[in-house]
Amino acid sequence: MSKTLSFACVHFTVAFLVGYLMTGSVWVGGALALVEPACNTVAFHLHEKVWKRIERRRAEAAATQALAG
Repeated sequence: MSKTLSFACVHFTVAFLVGYLMTGSVWVGGALALVEPACNTVAFHLHEKVWKRIERRRAEAAATQALAG
């Protein structure tokens, strides 16, 4: 959990700095630091669900081939 929290802090900091450096606005940097990581978290969750489904199907296909072989 410590590593996850550490990564979250890095992610928020990078999002803030990119927004701030591109616009010069603390408000835009702050908004990006909140919105972008939140969107990325949802995208990552969906990505993981898709990959778990792919891995499950591959495992099922391998088991089927092993039984048929």
